[in-house]
Amino acid sequence: MTSRPHHRPRLKVAAFFDEFVGGEDPALVSEAADRAAHLLVRGAHDSGDDAVAERLLHLADTEGIEAIAEVWSGSPADSLAGCLWRLYLLRSWVYADPLAVAREFDAGRTRAPVAQVVAGVAEPPGPEELKAMVDAVLRGIATGDFADVLFRAAAFARVIAIGRAADGEVERPVAATGDPVARMLALAEQLEAAGHAELAHRLG
Repeated sequence: MTSRPHHRPRLKVAAFFDEFVGGEDPALVSEAADRAAHLLVRGAHDSGDDAVAERLLHLADTEGIEAIAEVWSGSPADSLAGCLWRLYLLRSWVYADPLAVAREFDAGRTRAPVAQVVAGVAEPPGPEELKAMVDAVLRGIATGDFADVLFRAAAFARVIAIGRAADGEVERPVAATGDPVARMLALAEQLEAAGHAELAHRLG
């Protein structure tokens, strides 16, 4: 990749991933994915611009979750790229089925009151409240502390995992996709570990 002169990072939206997908060399693709994630997280936070926060929030809408997956889904959980993939995946899931999310969150919140408070979902936790919460989490990438973003997302995922366990997952096919409770709990643990890594300045 050609070097570029140093400048203040800008958050592009339209065709943002054009230069990061379809590469021949996996090492170069991985390097580009890390560079894109660093630009988004560190550059957006440094901008202090609410418009940047909104563009960052809607990145998956404008570029497509498939494009994000192609760039970041293979990144380690303890990397900026891996964190962004998990955050956007969480938002996409909430928006795809907000009624089920609200049901699972409601089932889990009384069993995980501390995590509910950290997640910061308004009462009562209906579909619109859950969408507002996950949007606020992603806006925090640009306007807040990234560790707080990760901890809030982790707490939300933990409540959902507990709610799924309590709900029994009676309507969900488990065999084809694995254990959905364990999957959500693993996501929560990955995001929480990444939050601690961010606090220790080890998240790159």
